[in-house]
Amino acid sequence: VDWLDYAIPLFFVVEISVRFLAEPNKRDFFKSGWNVFDTIIVAVSLIPVNDSELAYVARLIRIFRVLRMVSVIPELRHLLNSLLKALPQLGYVALMMFIIVYIFAAIGTTLFEEINEFLWGDIAVSMLTLFRVMTFEDWTDVMYETMAVYPLSWIYYLVFIFLNTFAFLNMLIGIVVNVMEQERAEEHEEAHKNDMTIEDLSAQLEELKALIKTRS
Repeated sequence: VDWLDYAIPLFFVVEISVRFLAEPNKRDFFKSGWNVFDTIIVAVSLIPVNDSELAYVARLIRIFRVLRMVSVIPELRHLLNSLLKALPQLGYVALMMFIIVYIFAAIGTTLFEEINEFLWGDIAVSMLTLFRVMTFEDWTDVMYETMAVYPLSWIYYLVFIFLNTFAFLNMLIGIVVNVMEQERAEEHEEAHKNDMTIEDLSAQLEELKALIKTRS
C-alpha cells in the first residue's frame, strides 16, 4: 500500500504536466476552473507528511485527491456542473418545502402534542417527526398513534406526503435533470458550432457555380 502513496501523486504530476505543456498559451491553462482545481489537488498530494508537525492534517487533506476523479471522468464533471447550476432553482424549491414542513409542524404540535409530547412537543421536534414521515421511516406508527384519538388524522399525513415527498422531491429531481439536459445541449452545440450544415454547403456550391459562370 505504501507504494501507492508515491505512485498516485506521481501519476497526477505527470498527467497535469502533460496537459500544461500541451496548452499553447500557458496563461489560458489556469483560466479553466478545473485546471486550477486539479493543480491544487496535486499540490496538496505532494505535501510531505513524514516527520512533520502537520502530518495528521496533511494526511487528511490527501484524502481529497480522490476528487481528481471528478475532473478526469467527464460524466462526473458534467453532473457536478449541472448540480452547481441548478442550486439557485433547488434553493427556491427547498425553501418552499421548509415552509410546508413548518406549517404542518405547527398544526401537528397543536393537534397531537397531548398524544405524544416526545414526537410533537414543539415545532422543532414536530419538524423532525415530519422529516421521519417524509422519508417513510416507520411513519405509519406515528399515524396510527394519532388516529387512535383523531380517526381522520390520516388526511393530515397523506396531504403532507403528497406535497413534500411526491410533488416537491420530484420537482427537485426534475430541475436537476432539466439542467443536465441543457448542459448536454450546450456542450453539443459548442462542439458542433463550426460544423458546416448541408444548407451551408449548398449555398457555397451555388456561389461557386455563379462565380464560374461570371468568369466564363
